[in-house]
Amino acid sequence: MSRLGKKPVAVPDGVKVQINGSVVSIEGPKGKLTWECRPEVSVVFDSPSKSLQVSRRGDDRLSKSLHGLTRAMLANMVHGVREGYEQRLEIQGVGYLAAVLGNVLQLRVGYANELQVPIPEGIKVAVPDQQHIVITGVDKQLVGQFAADVRALRKPEPYKGKGIRYMGEAVRRKQGKAMVK
Repeated sequence: MSRLGKKPVAVPDGVKVQINGSVVSIEGPKGKLTWECRPEVSVVFDSPSKSLQVSRRGDDRLSKSLHGLTRAMLANMVHGVREGYEQRLEIQGVGYLAAVLGNVLQLRVGYANELQVPIPEGIKVAVPDQQHIVITGVDKQLVGQFAADVRALRKPEPYKGKGIRYMGEAVRRKQGKAMVK
């Protein structure tokens, strides 16, 4: 039995859960998320204890792997609609900057042209100053994927550390050829 999968997911006050067959809808103060479970697992909402319980239908390898995954996805959904997720990026480099114009994130990160990144539905992007980007949303996967896509546009390089990085990310630096002597 999956240790993670058998733990119930606590549903706090202010969060509504609806289960319609294999489709689970969770609604909270920050938004609404819907996810369709695989047929190998089943989800039950226990109203008196206000918790979600995940159980698997068989003991084959796929069912075991989906058991813990389903519980983790439901826990992420509950956390997302209650508190939301946030990812912070920082830009380092002379002349490197970011701005939000409408539904587009504009980046100047050392290329000849300014990069225009469309912001997906369900995500909010804020730029408190030109060197920092704050990405927020209710869907953990969507927030993390958009942050990874923005970072991939100009990864931090190892010699001067210029580029886009996660806040607090340690970039491994190299010495360069002048220090080899």
